Amino acid sequence: MKKRIVIFASGSGTNTQNLIQYFQQVDFAEVVLVLTNKKDAKVLKRSKRLKIKSLHFEKKELNVENGVLRILKKVKPDLIVLAGFLLKFPEIILKEFPNKVINLHPALLPKYGGKGMYGHHVHEAVIANKEPETGITIHYVNENYDEGAIIFQKSMRVLEKDTPETVAERIHKLEYKYFPKVVEDLLLSEKKPSIPTDNKND
Repeated sequence: MKKRIVIFASGSGTNTQNLIQYFQQVDFAEVVLVLTNKKDAKVLKRSKRLKIKSLHFEKKELNVENGVLRILKKVKPDLIVLAGFLLKFPEIILKEFPNKVINLHPALLPKYGGKGMYGHHVHEAVIANKEPETGITIHYVNENYDEGAIIFQKSMRVLEKDTPETVAERIHKLEYKYFPKVVEDLLLSEKKPSIPTDNKND
């Protein structure tokens, strides 16, 4: 029986699309559902085009027993993946799926994490503070923004000519390359995985 992945996203869904297409090429796991809190999110169209079931939910449905949690209990995911999901993930779901919820963050945590630090806000801060490097972090989700145990990191140099836009473009490349592989490693591991942090620059 295939491992089941559920993805939460709030935006355009490029990482969601990348994950769906990656796991359409393997035989042990699949993306079975995409959930979003924005009814006009482009991720809905991407998922439909790739023939993956997708649902929109209201924010209030995230923190109640008969809302999103009820859907997840029916689906029984082996892993819940946050790919550009901007709401704080609720404890009610985390308790039901311990060590089964992960998030992708576009910086080297613990730097540039926390509420409001997402997307271009992160890259603008990196440039403004003249950071020599930045990167991606994949981590477990806990009750606080971006504070869960780190699973994997990949860094890259910030160049003198970089802008928030060029940093974002290169960060996306790291995300597309490593995110599916880390998800795959997690699903293939029989116990809570210990994936080494790779901090070498690309």
